[in-house]
Amino acid sequence: MIKLYGLRMSNYYSLTKALLIEKGLEFEEVKTPPSQEEGFLAKSPMGKMPAIEADGVYLSESLAIAHYLQNIQPDPALLPADSIPAAKVMELVCHLKLDVDLVARRLLPEVLFKQPVSEETKTSVKADLAKGMKAVGRLFVGEPYAAGEQFSLADLYTFYCFGFSSGMVRAIYDEDLLANYPNIQKVMDLIGQRPSVKQVETEKSTR
Repeated sequence: MIKLYGLRMSNYYSLTKALLIEKGLEFEEVKTPPSQEEGFLAKSPMGKMPAIEADGVYLSESLAIAHYLQNIQPDPALLPADSIPAAKVMELVCHLKLDVDLVARRLLPEVLFKQPVSEETKTSVKADLAKGMKAVGRLFVGEPYAAGEQFSLADLYTFYCFGFSSGMVRAIYDEDLLANYPNIQKVMDLIGQRPSVKQVETEKSTR
């Protein structure tokens, strides 16, 4: 059985858990905070959440985990069968991770830990997010899913990246990150109704 290490508060832990549920795979959650201790670094070299253990091997980073899960359980497919549409899904995922989520993460110390970030940081984050949103907007289809007609990995990244980044933006700037992107908000609402995501979100409050 696959073991999932991390905490439910992490958006990438939640995303990975939703992936496991979507794939119908049995797994065990192991409550493990991020750490720089050697025991956890053996599971996740940067000490980040999540990590999984499968067949005695540890694997970190949500994209690597998603790739592994897709290989061991091809159905239901979370990537299109054709190479170009599959690559476009991964392109969108990369922009969501790198140009939205990672940028908004620079605000995390103030939002979660009450450690103020500088005004310079807030200004640069706002500018970088605006560029990132334009990049995502160019790639985002939203008819009806993030990358087109098929539910894909991009939809889960949309839900969990924007779930995190929108909260950061609201807390620091009192703004709606998706105000000018109704197509993204529509996909967020749609994915929020999937059984896998509803289960993950419901169970956050039970542990």
